[in-house]
Amino acid sequence: MDAAIEIRGVTKTFGEKTAVDGLDLVVPTGSLCGFLGPNGAGKSTTIRMIMSIYFPDKGEISVLGKKSAIESKDRIGYLPEERGIYRKMKVGDFLTYMARLKGVDSAAARKRAAEWLDRVALPDVFKKKCEELSKGMQQKVQIVASIIHDPELIILDEPFSGLDPVNSMLLQRLILQMNEEGKTIIFSTHVLFQAEQICNRIFLINRGKKVLDDTMEGIRERFDPRTILLRTRGQRNGFDPRTVAGVRKVEERKGDLEVYLDEDADPVEMMRTMMNMAELEKIELRKPSLEDVFVRLVEDARISDSGEVELVDHSH
Repeated sequence: MDAAIEIRGVTKTFGEKTAVDGLDLVVPTGSLCGFLGPNGAGKSTTIRMIMSIYFPDKGEISVLGKKSAIESKDRIGYLPEERGIYRKMKVGDFLTYMARLKGVDSAAARKRAAEWLDRVALPDVFKKKCEELSKGMQQKVQIVASIIHDPELIILDEPFSGLDPVNSMLLQRLILQMNEEGKTIIFSTHVLFQAEQICNRIFLINRGKKVLDDTMEGIRERFDPRTILLRTRGQRNGFDPRTVAGVRKVEERKGDLEVYLDEDADPVEMMRTMMNMAELEKIELRKPSLEDVFVRLVEDARISDSGEVELVDHSH
């Protein structure tokens, strides 16, 4: 497997805090990888090490076949978590300048700036100062600045942060288009629904450790459905799935009942039992969403202060 990024045994500490702990990761060339984890999991620290902003205490990182991102910097597009633009510069001048820094000649840089602004639905801001734009517009300009030099590898740290739903959809389409063009894209996000929609690979860390590293297809195959979705026909007549042994919890959503099962419960047997208890309009196994998997893994990985709960790794 050709790898755009390889991380081998990487550890990074800050004082007494271990931000990343013995991390191994391979990002295949051409993949679209969602980098997920709760706050403080080590996502941004890992991205900064990939970009050679931080250096690991232990382990090795290679980027595009080189020993560090510094050797491949003009082939990489990077949107950092901390946003920053030159507020007094005109948008076109700013984007041209950023492209020039990455080796694009002046005429081509200005042409690309205009084309990209049109592509992100900002065709009229070329001559406006950056400070005149709304925060959402500034965010899109910064995204353009990170990719205007046509990089092979694109790393986006929380790219959807601060975008409204319309612009989130625009960015989502843009990411998919760039991936279809053959670019390797890795982005961190808290918006799991978006990651599930567009990623072909998911990498999840918790407390600096890898918890999940698989394709979306592999994740769906591995995590068996643990939720039954049902709707009764007419009145429920006292039917309560909570009374069934093996039911962990029940939630009602728009007239449907979502019945969450214990780990050792047999979903097929549970469905049969409920069909015998009430007249049902529908009953089906709901495929686990990425959010379901995320919550389940983070809950499994939560280590108590006494150390009684051990990390459970479902990635094998």
